[in-house]
Parts: sequence; C-alpha cells; structure tokens
Amino acid sequence: MKIAVIGGTGLIGSQVVKILKAAGHDAVPHALSTGVDLLTGEGLPQALEGADVVVNLTNSPTFDDASLDFFRMTMDNLLMVAQQAGVGHAVVLSIVGADQVPGLDYYRAKVLQEDVLKAGPVPYSIVRATQFFEFMDAVLSWTADEETVRLPSTPLQPMAAADVARAVADVAVDSPLGGTRNVAGADVFPLDELGRITLAARGDKRTVVTDDSAGMFAAVPGDALIAKSDVLIAPTRYRDWLATA
Repeated sequence: MKIAVIGGTGLIGSQVVKILKAAGHDAVPHALSTGVDLLTGEGLPQALEGADVVVNLTNSPTFDDASLDFFRMTMDNLLMVAQQAGVGHAVVLSIVGADQVPGLDYYRAKVLQEDVLKAGPVPYSIVRATQFFEFMDAVLSWTADEETVRLPSTPLQPMAAADVARAVADVAVDSPLGGTRNVAGADVFPLDELGRITLAARGDKRTVVTDDSAGMFAAVPGDALIAKSDVLIAPTRYRDWLATA
C-alpha cells in the first residue's frame, strides 16, 4: 500500500513512516522541507500521485485564531488534490475532547479541520489522541519562573508519542472509519500533580503551585480532555516513560 504522510518529518509523522515501512508499506514522508506546502498546494499533486492513503499530520504554526484559517485552507487543498488523485482514504490526527473546549482557538481550529474532512469527498478516518508526554516540559515552561511553576488542576490523560504514532499507522492501513477513533493514556492526572511528578523525575527543585487560572489548560472545563467511551488505552505509562526519557 502506498501511503503519503504529510507532516512526515515531525514527532508523530516520522514514527508513523517508520512503523508503516517496517510493515512493508510504501510510506513516503512529505513536508515543507521536501517541497510540499499544504497552504499553497505546491508539490501536493506529486506527493499524492498513486497514493492509496494520505495521512495529514501537519500542524498550524500558531495556536491563536490564525490556526482556523490554516486548518481550513490546508484541508481544502488536501481534499481537492486527493480526490483528483483518486486517493481512497484520508486520515487526520486530532485531539480528544477538542469540541468541548471552545475557549481555546487551537482546539476550535482542530474541530474545524475535522468538519472539513467529514464534509469532503474522500473516505476518511479521524484519530483523536490525548496530550503527548513529550509536551510536558513545554507546558511547564509556560507559567514558570526560577522558583515556581504555576499549573491548574485540569485533569489530563496523556500518552506517549510512540503510542499515538502506532494508533495512526493502524488506522491508516485499515478501511476508512467514516468516524473517529479515540486513543488515550493509561492514567489520569491533575495537571499540577503531573508537574510535580515531572519535576521530581528531572531532579528539578522548583515548587508547583496550584493555580486554576494559569496557562492554556486553565480554559479547559472539568474533565473535557478525558476520554469518555469507545477509547483505545495506550500501553505506556507516564512514570515508566519518564524513567527512560
């Protein structure tokens, strides 16, 4: 099976390509660095020529309301060219609970991306994943100083990027879902507790202060980002991952 992986050089995409190739598929990574620009459509016809499946893992360069236009335009371009190329399956990676957090521009943009895909002409699958372990250091940096890290108690159910990549690869080689597969980590943590666990594992002596107004995840209502039902639970646990990261 020939599979075009747009965003195939990034954190998830590079692992998806590796998994697919190991399984014997012709998985080809595409990105700006390889001459494919979803915003302009440059290089897209060549990337999708002969492809059975296209996996879209591109990300917006910003997390503000400009991400809405980014995801709308890139999905429109991708679906138009995919239909012309006869691609039989389009896969997109999104976020568990994105539709429950309208206060975050980026999450609204991901829902818009899903909606464009659903309304489009190509059979589709959506993989919704929870937050990645690999992003925890960045989350800590948003509201940190030399002595403290301020974090809300927002519940999260994070998972390893490797497990996300496996879920995406599995969906890509199967028949189109015409719907969504939810994948999530094995454990639920309040974000402030997750911060304490992370700092302790890093030998970082800063103190985590619970502040339900701090950072992006303060805008998340209740347990909106926790997988509720019909979810595939990933095998990797956060503490185990920290021990080897």
